[in-house]
Amino acid sequence: MVKRVLVGYGIDVDAVSGWINTKTGAPANPTDVSRGIFGATVGIDRLLKLWDKFGIKTTWFVPAHSIESFPEQLAKVRDAGHEIGLHGYTHEFVGTLTEQQQRDVLAKSIEVLTVFTGKKPRGWTAPAWDTSKETIKLLEEFGIEYDHSFMHHDSQMYYAPSGSETWVETNLTREASDWMVPMTSLKPSSVVEVPASWHLDDWPPFQLSLKQASTHGFVDTRVVEQLWKDQFDFLYREYDTFIFPMSIHPQVSGKPQIVLMHERIFEYINKHAGVEWVTMEQMVEEFKKGNFGGVEVKGGVDV
Repeated sequence: MVKRVLVGYGIDVDAVSGWINTKTGAPANPTDVSRGIFGATVGIDRLLKLWDKFGIKTTWFVPAHSIESFPEQLAKVRDAGHEIGLHGYTHEFVGTLTEQQQRDVLAKSIEVLTVFTGKKPRGWTAPAWDTSKETIKLLEEFGIEYDHSFMHHDSQMYYAPSGSETWVETNLTREASDWMVPMTSLKPSSVVEVPASWHLDDWPPFQLSLKQASTHGFVDTRVVEQLWKDQFDFLYREYDTFIFPMSIHPQVSGKPQIVLMHERIFEYINKHAGVEWVTMEQMVEEFKKGNFGGVEVKGGVDV
């Protein structure tokens, strides 16, 4: 069978927002803020030059704070024809917010992006992929078509499960019988899921942060390059159709050694028949029209 592979980049333009949102309210470190400014200026310019060299369009998930703080830089992204999607306002960790706070952030972010691009954004990715039990319900409420945060599958699109009671939280202060029950049955929503993957993300291996235990910062680019190629090779062998969305950040992938890594990955993937470089909204369009297959996510029981 002829292969068809939809490949694309999701670029999280966290810029300064990711550093000033410290969870605890502690003042942001000025050096960290400078790293965000690098991403919003030097990093964006380098990636735009790279996509222009490749002749591809990509998806940029942008906190509204980044648009309001760096409008001229983000205008370059918009004017080059790339998709711009939602990524919170100040890179809020969604799982720490109340439902009303989540709703307020979505409303403000949609407003900012709509005014800036001239059209309502179609997609959303959770900052740090930190979601909540209300996430899908709220995306449906605001008419967002797709999400790029969950990991029920690694290479196939699906309709994300909705509902706030798909699991029971363990609480050692309660009776054990309160939590010793199975998860409830997953029910599909109207939101298409473009799966996320920490193993196709540049932040953990390449971003040095003394405050984030999950980051490394000095991993050899050849190691990560091979990791990404190995994933592509397996999926290409096992599936006739699949998606391959990679997640990157301008303040990370805008570094010289990582720009070169992306050049090599692009050239490698392009050696395979059936590859199409698309935005995430194009992936979703193909799925919703029935032109591209996916899976049904199952699990849980009716209780």
